[in-house]
Amino acid sequence: MPWQTNLDLSVLFHEEIQLKPGLPSLAAVLLSGLLVACEKPAGESEVAAPAPVQPAADSDPLPRQHDPAQVARGRLVYDRHCAECHGAEGRGQAGDWRVRDPDGYYPSPPLDDSAHAWHHPTAVLLDVIRNGSEPGEGKMPAWRHVLSEMEIQDVVVYIKSLWSDPIYRLWWKLEQQSMED
Repeated sequence: MPWQTNLDLSVLFHEEIQLKPGLPSLAAVLLSGLLVACEKPAGESEVAAPAPVQPAADSDPLPRQHDPAQVARGRLVYDRHCAECHGAEGRGQAGDWRVRDPDGYYPSPPLDDSAHAWHHPTAVLLDVIRNGSEPGEGKMPAWRHVLSEMEIQDVVVYIKSLWSDPIYRLWWKLEQQSMED
């Protein structure tokens, strides 16, 4: 497939199993506060503030920087052209999108966290929308003659806005890696 990449996805998947990525940082802050309070000399009335703990990079907020107007435009495009196959708000349709249908094609996948859209960098998402599915794989048509380039860009931003913060963070690492290749 032309949109397959040789990106190392192993750096992404080891983090998916972390239940609460911010907990180690929170625990460190609380523990340091307790230790400082325990070290206070007798007779002093004020507790010294704990030294600031730098949060781990994976618990830092990741600014999405999505233009709300672009997300809104993308949602309109999505609702008009994409929801019929990919489901309302990218949730997909009934059935397993990973199993070929009787005609030998893969059904349209969900575009939210539950499927694989976030496994692809922006350039790949744009390419698939412009040019459609790889022959024999899916039934997605090419949209380059139907949608303007701006509408294609808008719908990709809308799709990214559907992803949870942990999934967006994993996607962001993949996006950065794709730019290095």
